[in-house]
Amino acid sequence: MFTGIIESKGIVANLRKENTNLHITVTSDITSELKIDQSVAHNGVCLTVVAIDQNNYTVTAIEETLEKTNLNELKVGDEVNLERAMKLGDRLDGHIVQGHVDQVATCTRIENKDGSYIFSFEYDASLNNITIEKGSITIDGTSLTVVNSGKNTFSVAIIPYTYEHTRFKHYQSGTIVNLEFDVIGKYVAKITTL
Repeated sequence: MFTGIIESKGIVANLRKENTNLHITVTSDITSELKIDQSVAHNGVCLTVVAIDQNNYTVTAIEETLEKTNLNELKVGDEVNLERAMKLGDRLDGHIVQGHVDQVATCTRIENKDGSYIFSFEYDASLNNITIEKGSITIDGTSLTVVNSGKNTFSVAIIPYTYEHTRFKHYQSGTIVNLEFDVIGKYVAKITTL
């Protein structure tokens, strides 16, 4: 379980294919605090640490994960948003995030609002995921509030701190991002379609 509050950014140090799996090695300032078998969210995708070597650690993404997320587009040198699983008893500063990406979206527009930014996204509505005005959404692991909501589009407002301390500063029109929709909203949507 995660909160969507990005703890650190890592740099992809190596990518190695093995059959349909992708082993992702990341250099991070939190590596010294990790242990084998620990869960870490990478751009919102919960992956298990399988190896640690000095300030690098490795996780493995399976075929299904690669098909449903933007991890298949990673290149050596790319930044990734990182968050370790929350500790029981900690504050829930973001919202309940499972680390299970529902689908990807495409960044369609970025507006500089003289002190903040509005990022707009479009996603495939046929998967029946929804956003609501002022509801929660997770983009590449970052917990955010929806400011505009349409059938297959939404926008979020980004403050300068979030812009600088996450992958948002690298986004441009056409960037593919991971989405995890609000877990409560997913259950409500499922119940109403039964």
